Amino acid sequence: MPFFSARIPADFSGNTRLDKYIASLPASAFDGTSMNRSKLKSGATEILLNGKVAKVSAKVKAGDQIDIQWEENIPEDIEPENIPLEIIYEDENVCVVNKRQGMVTHPAAGNWNGTLVNALLYHWGRNAIHQDSSEEVTAEVLAKRRPGIIHRLDKDTSGVIITAKNRGTEEFLHEEFLHHNRITKEYIAICCGRPKVLEGKIETQIIRDPRDRKRYKAAVGTQEGKRAVTLYKCFATYGPFSLMRIRIKTGRTHQIRVHMKFLGCPVMGDPIYGNFLKGSPFQSASLMLHAYLLKIRLPGQKERAVFKAPVPLRFKKVLRTLHEKYGNFL
Repeated sequence: MPFFSARIPADFSGNTRLDKYIASLPASAFDGTSMNRSKLKSGATEILLNGKVAKVSAKVKAGDQIDIQWEENIPEDIEPENIPLEIIYEDENVCVVNKRQGMVTHPAAGNWNGTLVNALLYHWGRNAIHQDSSEEVTAEVLAKRRPGIIHRLDKDTSGVIITAKNRGTEEFLHEEFLHHNRITKEYIAICCGRPKVLEGKIETQIIRDPRDRKRYKAAVGTQEGKRAVTLYKCFATYGPFSLMRIRIKTGRTHQIRVHMKFLGCPVMGDPIYGNFLKGSPFQSASLMLHAYLLKIRLPGQKERAVFKAPVPLRFKKVLRTLHEKYGNFL
């Protein structure tokens, strides 16, 4: 997904709208692609001004930091696709899926088909979703592109994900996710490294990495970015590797992966935040992160339902090798 990042020069004397300033920049600022106000309005998925979400109408001044992420070549339709799904639970309101590793949650730049949304449209017997590329990208427009999606998992993270089959349930579940104390999301991860403290809480801001705006990093002592809270417990170690149980109290992009790196124990197989394991039997391992458990209240129920996704085969294979090579210790 294209990303633009720039700081307005200190000698800039104007006081103009963000979209007008962006449109005044040369195409070279966008890797040779021209950016006009219409394109910015219709394709931008995230606009940050000094680290905070902003509108295209926001006024900018000298020294301001602008970060924009946008989508290009939005297809006219999102089609149902006959893709097998592992259904954990389903009723008239929800469908809980054990998402396989490698499946993208919803259509986005570079992944317009083969997603969980495409599979759900087929599974639910629904028609294609028509897209209007001239529409401004608002919360309502994004919701139409992502029917039933309440939360997401990274492409290479497997495990439990709950989806809504109607608008009422979608609103109900969104409300539950807004109040993080109402739900429990638990993951398992195999990490490279051993934490100094076997159990604890990580609480930081998560911000764009200034050296690579496609990455994120944990930061303390700043109000930039978004607050993120992760609870972890190491319940087994194998030489220089750890098996972690992780609960997240917030749902930030790449949160677990960023926080495990911050802890000094990046998730094994993480191509962005992980260690390079040259010569290791795990150098070709895929991301060892799995959403194992979700506790959440469903519409019309008083008690929270519990959904679990079995430990995947890729975990079992790596753990077997770790047991044989190092044994199991704490």
